[in-house]
Amino acid sequence: MDSQDAIELGRQAIWIALMIGAPMLVAGLVVGLVIGLLQAVTQVQEQTVALVPKIVIMVLVLSVTLPWLLHEMLQYSHDMIANIPGKL
Repeated sequence: MDSQDAIELGRQAIWIALMIGAPMLVAGLVVGLVIGLLQAVTQVQEQTVALVPKIVIMVLVLSVTLPWLLHEMLQYSHDMIANIPGKL
């Protein structure tokens, strides 16, 4: 294995990690923004008002995207294991 192969493996790992984490992070970001705006308008500055909806939405997004996330992780793992003989 040369340095270019190692760089490519690292790039793929980072890309998969970003793809897997993105749906929940984007959902948390959007909900946090909306709730932050509502708190600013109503002047209610309670931390639990922002935390609970973000957790609920992120769990819902995780449950909806879980089949896709598992497919992506399994595909990446399969590709890595299948390429072991060619990299040694």
